[in-house]
Amino acid sequence: MRRTYLDANASEPLRPEARAALTAALGLLGNPSSVHREGRAARRCLEDARERLAGTLGVRPEAVVLTAGGTEANALAVAGLAAGGRRVLVSATEHDCVRRAVAGAVTVPVDGNGVVSLAALGEALADDPGPALVCLMLANNETGTVQPVTEAAVLCRRFGALLHVDAVQGPGRLPLDEAVAAADTLALSGHKAGGPKGAGALVVQGDVHPLALIRGGGQERGLRAGTEPLPAIAGLAAAVEAAEAWRRDGGAERLGALKARIVAGLGAAVPAARVLSAAAETLPNTLCLALPGAAAATQVMALDLAGVAVSAGAACSSGKVGRSHVLEAMGLGAVAGEAIRVSLPWTATEADADAFLAAYAAMAARLARHAA
Repeated sequence: MRRTYLDANASEPLRPEARAALTAALGLLGNPSSVHREGRAARRCLEDARERLAGTLGVRPEAVVLTAGGTEANALAVAGLAAGGRRVLVSATEHDCVRRAVAGAVTVPVDGNGVVSLAALGEALADDPGPALVCLMLANNETGTVQPVTEAAVLCRRFGALLHVDAVQGPGRLPLDEAVAAADTLALSGHKAGGPKGAGALVVQGDVHPLALIRGGGQERGLRAGTEPLPAIAGLAAAVEAAEAWRRDGGAERLGALKARIVAGLGAAVPAARVLSAAAETLPNTLCLALPGAAAATQVMALDLAGVAVSAGAACSSGKVGRSHVLEAMGLGAVAGEAIRVSLPWTATEADADAFLAAYAAMAARLARHAA
């Protein structure tokens, strides 16, 4: 059976540039912290990757802290800054690794499209003049909703708060320059950009000093101890660079056209299907679709049997499929358990979009017959 992979927000297919960098780094013998020739060669590879990533983002290499993934990068920012006594405010639709990074975080509500309420954020910041950290993702992993990080940064500056941006879903899909300029800290993940799994990065700018969560040998300027996962880091830097070049060359627009093709096809073939966050700006590759009366788990399994890989919610919940906290925060009630996420990879084609449409229409018709 031909497989159609439409779960890029969980993990993008590996880009050839990342594969080449990963393979080259796998051949290096030394530990980057060792002082002999082999260690120095590994250190050069590590620092070259850091400089490559920094150049893509337009920041100083010293601002880039390399981690083992996006979750760790988020945790270092949120828990590491909260440990210094800062109050933490998170939007209601943040990824669980941000929502659960510290106990007692203040939740800032979102509207029916998943866009954070800047008015509520301003009120929450005004309620307590103490030092604060605001956490706002660049774009939601489930709905694709793009958040007003620039406007949020203005509020944060007004109240003396720091802003952490989870930009994991950004590379290759959205320009990153505004988010980088807005954020005090910004998290990335390698495999979400088409790199290998096992590497991430936290950009730390200005006079910001999170406390280390992993202590030991003093790597990464004391912010993240442990031998760096060099091959994955080399792949991360190459992937983000390639993703951004691909986006500038029209890649994101091509994904947007495929997304529009799916939406138009659904309107004709499955009029009962509902596109969530339709009134908000969303990622060009992401659709969140609700089918009334059909459990998300049922839809995911039916499409998988038809050869189409999609998901329901984040892929970080140990394989569980349940009601989405993101959709519940949007006030969607039962719909939170009836929605799936379609996220087009950078390799997606018209044939993939059409395969999804055919499988989804057949599934919807079959479920309707069984319900009748």
